[in-house]
Amino acid sequence: MSEPDTLFSDPVFALHEGGKLAVASTSPLRDAADLSLAYTPGVARVCTAIAADPALVARFTWTSRLVAVVTDGTAVLGLGDIGPAASLPVMEGKACLFKEFGGLDAVPIALDTTDVDEIVETVARLAPSFGGINLEDISAPRCFEIEDRLRDRLDIPVFHDDQHGTAIVVLAALRNAATLTGRTLGDLRVVVSGAGAAGVACTRMLLAAGVGDIAVADSRGIVHVDRTGLTPVKTALAASTNKAAHAGTLIDALAGADVFLGLSAGKVPEEAVAEMAPDGIVFALANPDPEVHPEVASRYAAVVATGRSDFPNQINNVLAFPGVFAGAFDARATAITEGMKLAAADALAAVVAGELRADRIVPSPFDRRVAPAVAAAVAAAARAEGVARA
Repeated sequence: MSEPDTLFSDPVFALHEGGKLAVASTSPLRDAADLSLAYTPGVARVCTAIAADPALVARFTWTSRLVAVVTDGTAVLGLGDIGPAASLPVMEGKACLFKEFGGLDAVPIALDTTDVDEIVETVARLAPSFGGINLEDISAPRCFEIEDRLRDRLDIPVFHDDQHGTAIVVLAALRNAATLTGRTLGDLRVVVSGAGAAGVACTRMLLAAGVGDIAVADSRGIVHVDRTGLTPVKTALAASTNKAAHAGTLIDALAGADVFLGLSAGKVPEEAVAEMAPDGIVFALANPDPEVHPEVASRYAAVVATGRSDFPNQINNVLAFPGVFAGAFDARATAITEGMKLAAADALAAVVAGELRADRIVPSPFDRRVAPAVAAAVAAAARAEGVARA
């Protein structure tokens, strides 16, 4: 069978054929009267009103519910740098999730550049067409600078989901796992595998939430203040982590640790998991192959989570980003603050707080309580922190 025949017989390709998105009009166009309202001459009155008061754009265009899903295709899922064209199926999928779980419209934008200046300038010039910017699958460390510069430049929410969506769901899950095992976040010593976008963001958020101590490992071992050759991001990380002063490998740091948080492709041997503290917590989130197989982790740990949908406790970003953007839009927020992210994590954890089991520390992605709860908490936090316009 030829390759085209194989593709067309595959149900995955059949679902994607023609793409997963379409634009639908919300205005009827049945006759000349409808046309004169939706387009010329009626539309000119709306344009004039917005020109006189730019704040009206949120009320009289779709920007109040429209997200740009922006990528350069350099860090797509577990596939790596596959380029902008190959990233589009993922970006379309992200837009589908925004619509299904958050009731928001989203447009995929794949940029044919990896230059930080060009990406920032392009997104900033496109920003008037959108109510928020979701940065997606942009490799570290460039993703940090891109997000920081866009946040400084724009007065709409900018959110790098690979960082903050992951961190929100991880914090919610860890809060519930700690409760389930009779501990607080402050009791925990955490070892993080991976110092990329997700690893850095998770570490920062866990520290902000009060986790006792965190050691972060990259491919060269534990990040610590005496290590040479650190990037500026890792230098800052070293200064705020590793109270126990570990200077060896991730395996060394795992001895006696309460939590393993895997955000890399590196494998962890069973012997290292066995050396963790009693009632350990293992979040092995690499996809499709977790750093330690959940069946192995379950021999030693009290709570195990993965990034996969075929095991309990899936750490899935769809639990966070639709509600985060919906809440930010409800409040017409000018930014997504650290307080809003922490509020999102608390709200997410609370959804299943009365239903906790070892195999249920986060809700299902299909739990319809999630997005409204997260959105309400994010909107309230936006108003409390003074970044809301409504």
